[in-house]
Amino acid sequence: MEANEAQELKEHAEHGAHESALRPVAFTMSVLAVLVAVTTVLGHRTHTEAIIFQNQATDQWNYYQAHKIRANDTELAADLLSVVTIADQHAADKISKSYADHQKKWADDLKVEQEQAEATQQKVEQAEARADRFDFAEALLEIGLVITSVTLLTRSRIYWYLGLGFSLLGVASVASAFLIK
Repeated sequence: MEANEAQELKEHAEHGAHESALRPVAFTMSVLAVLVAVTTVLGHRTHTEAIIFQNQATDQWNYYQAHKIRANDTELAADLLSVVTIADQHAADKISKSYADHQKKWADDLKVEQEQAEATQQKVEQAEARADRFDFAEALLEIGLVITSVTLLTRSRIYWYLGLGFSLLGVASVASAFLIK
């Protein structure tokens, strides 16, 4: 065996040792890439959920507003009946009583509709808070992935540990998103 061949074998063995030492880093990068993808999907779905809840809340507030306008119109008609001279007072009293009954029923309905609209609005705020956590987690996981990949270039494990730190913060942010109720 010549000296050049021995040197080549030695370099090849050292290169193989470096590659096997970097396998955990490469595996970590693969796991982080999957976590980024999952977190991105969760974030997008949560943003969609917030939009759907916002549409439902808007519909509920519009329904509330329509009933409120109808109640106000009925109240105005009842007020008008009370001050106008009417030839058939019996018919006017009957209409006034009908309006008063509607007003009472609608007052109760308006409370229920307002509570439903506020509850749906609360769902919007919760979904937006979860979506914000997923977005933050996605950013942290991406930062962790990039910093971890620097380990392959520099062969310095400090970047791997730093990347793992950012990634753990990202995982914690994902977990905290599920705790928002």
